[in-house]
Amino acid sequence: MFKLISIDPGKYKCGLVLVDISKKKIDQAIVLKTEFLPKYVKNLKSVQNISKVIVGNGTTSKENIEKLKFIKKDIIIVEEKNTTYRAKKRFFELFPITGLKFLIPREVFTLNKNLDAISALIILEDYCNEKFTLPKDIDIKTWLK
Repeated sequence: MFKLISIDPGKYKCGLVLVDISKKKIDQAIVLKTEFLPKYVKNLKSVQNISKVIVGNGTTSKENIEKLKFIKKDIIIVEEKNTTYRAKKRFFELFPITGLKFLIPREVFTLNKNLDAISALIILEDYCNEKFTLPKDIDIKTWLK
């Protein structure tokens, strides 16, 4: 199995997506506090066959990459310009509005969403030049407490 981690780094929180490239399947999509990122990636690397970690070059990426120095040779830094903006649009591709909710402006649905995991997905999709879909049963977890 060939797995990749994609990270949308941030000052306070990071989006992270774990993908099985051979199956084109997203195994995990989470948003976690930046302080938990190194330990979480280290744990994932110990139980999964991670070949590369893709990190967006945006906000605080240098600091986050430094914290991930234990896997430095496996890190690929990619452009992440406008991923948060693009994540708002991608959110509705992944989670389409149905029923009468369709009449409500889309902005209402994205106001309180942590889009960092979707931003990490976009970073991955840009790197692989391919679109992935979230399984219907996946739980986008947020670990901010």
